[in-house]
Amino acid sequence: MHSLSAEELAAAAKDQRWPKWQTMALLHSLHLPTLNAALLQPDQSPAQIRAAAHALATALGTEQLMIRSDGGVERKQYYRGGNTFPISEIAHRAQPLLTDGRAVILAGPTNRFANKLTVMIRMDRPGPGTRGTFTLEALGPGYDVADLTRGELPPQVTAQLDDVDWDCYTTPRWHEWKLTGDHCPGGEDTRRRRRLERLAAQTLSDTGQLAGTPQPEHAEAWLRERGHLQLFGPQNPRPALMRRATKLFEDAFVLTRAQPNRNWRCLATAYSVFAEPRTVYWDLVDGERKYATAAPAAARDKKETAA
Repeated sequence: MHSLSAEELAAAAKDQRWPKWQTMALLHSLHLPTLNAALLQPDQSPAQIRAAAHALATALGTEQLMIRSDGGVERKQYYRGGNTFPISEIAHRAQPLLTDGRAVILAGPTNRFANKLTVMIRMDRPGPGTRGTFTLEALGPGYDVADLTRGELPPQVTAQLDDVDWDCYTTPRWHEWKLTGDHCPGGEDTRRRRRLERLAAQTLSDTGQLAGTPQPEHAEAWLRERGHLQLFGPQNPRPALMRRATKLFEDAFVLTRAQPNRNWRCLATAYSVFAEPRTVYWDLVDGERKYATAAPAAARDKKETAA
């Protein structure tokens, strides 16, 4: 990704076959922080997969890479990527996804257990030329983007701007931010347990760190044994979020102006502050185009009968 020319980035940002890669190219072309990555398409051979993995790993100076899947309109059920694997496992992990017709994005490794701040960013409006809202939903240390996008964990703090003119940028004033605190039933203990449940059932199982039917207690023990204690420390992401709020709004405004769909109603992106520290934007999602519409049961039955 980071070695593409301006012309190649522009072409990738228009290629709707691979939505995640498309938006990563758009983000990078706007000089917003993104992971360095490589795209594998379904027709590529095992030898090409291995060559691409070794080339990216060499460029990054790493022995591990992250795997993400990409392709077409996203369905509710698909491979939950974002995990990091040794180079020797990449071809084995990527091949089934490519065989299934999906693309694979190989990206630089991240430590998803040690994030300092995770933010979901939403830009909403009823339609073109109308005012809308800007919303930031944040989780603090030890959580990651998937907790908000897939784990359905409620944010610890929400910051919102109302009456936003998406056609004319103005710097928001502090009194215009509407802040909402934690509303998780059961408080932080419940949120932390749901995070551990997801880690046990998905992340640590997928990477082979936990076997069988792991429970949240197993995930907690795994984290503590490796010194990943961020999740168990103080959780108050509000100061960290508000230090970045104006810059996040500025970036979001730039993204709305660069969005190919000028009739957008709801756009969203995710932002991480890693432990290094380092920041990354992940994808830009058009809410109207994210998921495929499932055919009604009667239509499916009729189609299957006809077949």
